Amino acid sequence: MDKITIDKTKNVPLVNFDQNGLLRIEGRSIPENASVFYAPLIKFVDELKVPCVYFDINLEYINTASSKQILMLLNTLDQNEKIGSVRLNWFYEEGDDDSIETAEVYEDSLRRIRFTYNEVAEVNCQKISCN
Repeated sequence: MDKITIDKTKNVPLVNFDQNGLLRIEGRSIPENASVFYAPLIKFVDELKVPCVYFDINLEYINTASSKQILMLLNTLDQNEKIGSVRLNWFYEEGDDDSIETAEVYEDSLRRIRFTYNEVAEVNCQKISCN
């Protein structure tokens, strides 16, 4: 498998997993069946063989089922001996302590993945009218 690309919807995040070790998940993760959604991603990182992985995770909301699958994904990545090193960029909205706590729980259970925490400003979407 060379690449996994999933378009973002209101329930599933954007996913870009490339064989070169660049991985990205972004959006909301509340799929109907989290284990089915994350299974190919877990398989992908289990089979990945690269000197270094750069993984960006920017999730504005994660339900419990997704959180468990993301931990399984990270554990699989962490245990993959065919990967030299893993650097994970965890993005969280300003003031979102729950997101930071979730990432810290993940980080504490992993031995090789190096986390970097990146605060982003909360995005306010407003309707713009053009007259």
